Amino acid sequence: MPRVVFTRNLQRHVPCPPATVDGSTVAEVLEAVFATNDRLRGYVVDERGALRRHMVVFVDGCQVIDRATLSDAVDADGEVYVMQALSGG
Repeated sequence: MPRVVFTRNLQRHVPCPPATVDGSTVAEVLEAVFATNDRLRGYVVDERGALRRHMVVFVDGCQVIDRATLSDAVDADGEVYVMQALSGG
């Protein structure tokens, strides 16, 4: 099963320890996490299920391509890493 890891910065706002869940796409993996941690959903995705602008997700070290439906594939032994994007100058 894929492992999902959240950055410490995100954990400051909502408890989200690493989790191992079922799923073969980013959407399925995140939905499995949200099923036990609904408060986290509002931080990561918007009301349509799209990734929020200030969030970035990596699957096995590669940034996801589909930010709208989160259809990027996740291997059974893959790692999904969720973090807040930083910007500024």
